[in-house]
Amino acid sequence: MKYLKIFLITLFFFNICNYSFSAEIYFIDLKKILNKSKAGNGAQEYLKKKLQEENKKLDKEQSALKKEETDLIAKKKLISPEEYKKNINALRQKSIDHQKKRQKAANDIFRKKEKARLELYKALNPILEKYMSEKNITMIIDKKSVVVAKTDIDLTDKILKLLDKELKSINLK
Repeated sequence: MKYLKIFLITLFFFNICNYSFSAEIYFIDLKKILNKSKAGNGAQEYLKKKLQEENKKLDKEQSALKKEETDLIAKKKLISPEEYKKNINALRQKSIDHQKKRQKAANDIFRKKEKARLELYKALNPILEKYMSEKNITMIIDKKSVVVAKTDIDLTDKILKLLDKELKSINLK
């Protein structure tokens, strides 16, 4: 009987210690939140449209350069070698300028994408902190860091709804 009491007390003690050390850990899919939130999705649509417009404009310019090159090659025998060399150098400079414009447009789109991502993270952090304090959660980690977990500890959809209420859109202009 004495051993049974000691065993039960020890078991009770370990059970209390185990309960007090258990942590509330949940995960979210940050990629889904960034892509599916109203603000994130709106920013992606805006950037995609902007990229298409820039590409369309630059493709027209590139077509004009190719046409100019074809015309210059056709006129090669009709103009003097000095004039041909002068025209070819001017065409090369136009081509270099075109490539610089294309690179600048791509960099601008990339910067705006990074700005949108940072703004989403800035809006998401206070939401996560508030949710953690309200629900007494110890840790929230990104889904990509999780190997295996129960689906009932996934907070992605709940956080996504809170973010959509908090942040409607992102100004990228």
